[in-house]
Amino acid sequence: MTEYQTYEHDVIVIGAGGAGLRAAIEASAAGVSVGLICKSLLGKAHTVMAEGGMAAAMGNVDDRDNWKVHFSDTMRGGQYINNWRMAELHAKEAPDRVRELEAWGAVFDRTKDGKILQRNFGGHRYPRLAHVGDRTGLELIRTLQDHGIHQGIQVYMEVTVISLLKDGDRVVGCFAYEREHGRFRVFKAKAVVLATGGVGRAYKITSNSWEGTGDGHALAYHAGAELIDMEFIQFHPTGMVWPPSVRGILVTEGVRGEGGILKNSEGKRFMFDDIPDNYKDQTAKDPEEGWRYTQGDKSANRPPELLTRDHVARCINREVKAGRGSPHGGVYLDIAWIKEKLPNAAEHIKKKLPSMYHQFMQLANLDITTTPMEVGPTTHYIMGGIRVDSDTQASTVPGLFAAGECAAGINGANRLGGNSLSDLIVFGKRAGEYAAQFAKENSHGSVSSEQIETEARMALAPFDRDSSENAFIIQNDLQDMMQKNVGIVRNEGEMQVAVAELQKLKTRAAKCAVTGNIDFNPGWHTALDLKNLLTVSEAIALAALERKESRGGHFREDFPNKEKEFGSFNFSLKQDEDGRMQISRVPIPEMPAELKQVIEEMG
Repeated sequence: MTEYQTYEHDVIVIGAGGAGLRAAIEASAAGVSVGLICKSLLGKAHTVMAEGGMAAAMGNVDDRDNWKVHFSDTMRGGQYINNWRMAELHAKEAPDRVRELEAWGAVFDRTKDGKILQRNFGGHRYPRLAHVGDRTGLELIRTLQDHGIHQGIQVYMEVTVISLLKDGDRVVGCFAYEREHGRFRVFKAKAVVLATGGVGRAYKITSNSWEGTGDGHALAYHAGAELIDMEFIQFHPTGMVWPPSVRGILVTEGVRGEGGILKNSEGKRFMFDDIPDNYKDQTAKDPEEGWRYTQGDKSANRPPELLTRDHVARCINREVKAGRGSPHGGVYLDIAWIKEKLPNAAEHIKKKLPSMYHQFMQLANLDITTTPMEVGPTTHYIMGGIRVDSDTQASTVPGLFAAGECAAGINGANRLGGNSLSDLIVFGKRAGEYAAQFAKENSHGSVSSEQIETEARMALAPFDRDSSENAFIIQNDLQDMMQKNVGIVRNEGEMQVAVAELQKLKTRAAKCAVTGNIDFNPGWHTALDLKNLLTVSEAIALAALERKESRGGHFREDFPNKEKEFGSFNFSLKQDEDGRMQISRVPIPEMPAELKQVIEEMG
């Protein structure tokens, strides 16, 4: 028998980023026992890398902003295949969630009259992002942690969940190990909330930390839940490509929000060359004038650098492929130019973008107040994830809830910048609330010792193998293959290659061997992560093959147009009885007349 410790809570939350912390706080406030499991140390969640701000239609900078405009912007950004109910709830509830954070101690930047300051961001019609310089995610985590420690939440740090435990069809806990010494842990719960973030580590170039291995997506999938929209990957337009010390590190959209412009190797501001038809093309070359929205609002000016992320990423990709890129395969992002308009530009940049300035000075000896940055698209976010109920965040498996990046629906085909942080707190709260309600209405399920022993044997299997297959090499080969074949620009042939290669990588992973013991063994940790990475990679490739059109974060050069047929359903992926991944079409429910009217009114 495998030795393991057992812990019991009413609600277990897996993931301690913004969504997980907010879910844990809400569940605890409902009076139930809460356990919070985090893969690394508390406070190191990937949420801290979300720098620019959180989108909420508070109208503090422009009083024309309201939930209807935010809802309309989110739906347009998502190419209208979003879960419209989630987009509605998000737009309506985000302002209250931001004000709640303020009441809990979050220190936001301020307008001259003392209101929370809001900045422009890609795809948002008005200045909408509440922010703390360029450290908004860090402030969000700090605030939630400071508030959460008083709620009686039990935190389990540096613990990785391997599988969800079930009693019949219902999830009743999870099986995990602590990373330091490799000892197994069993967590029993009446309800489980997944808040594990994204899948960026399936790609070679990513802004995601080492934790982003698709754990929640894969845990839910193997427990019988559905994944949707997995073809939609957001490649953030501006990740550093040079120097090597900062490659992949995100350059917040706040740089462009504060006036940063994109230029190619010829010094041309190329974003003016490709403004979509649904925007009025006012191609004035003065960076302060920019272009205007089709709604005829003469004062809603935006620079073209703040078009949606998928569009900007493809424009950068186009310049590089045409030979107009920087020496290291990117383009130039220049905020230093504002010295032409602003006498104290250097101090202004340091004040508005302190993290960007200090980070690149320290890590790359690059002064952004004088020198353009070399940037290019980096795998940043996945719109796809676990299919959940709009109001409760319940998955299709009883007892299992999800929130944040590992849950799908609100973003559709593309996420607007800043919607991620407000998504975390809006739906993190809802997931915690309804998980607590489920826990109150149900007793603990039964966890069989046979189920636990099976999971333990599978986890330890790499130690028993005599093979030359190495987990790090397999992961590296997977990342190379996904970057090459299922990246920013896709086609049928390359994705067919990806599907075939994934089967070979699965075979190799099944033979993967680990040496040493379970204490401090990163090779073993990587071998366990491979299952999740291969699962999400297969889901991405299969869904991308089936969507024979281009929409949002999914662009196919063999089907470059958006097709009406594909706008009425989402692709769902589920495991069949033989363990194979099956894909099907899930119709999108018709939008209520009042919400259709909102979109029509907003243009």
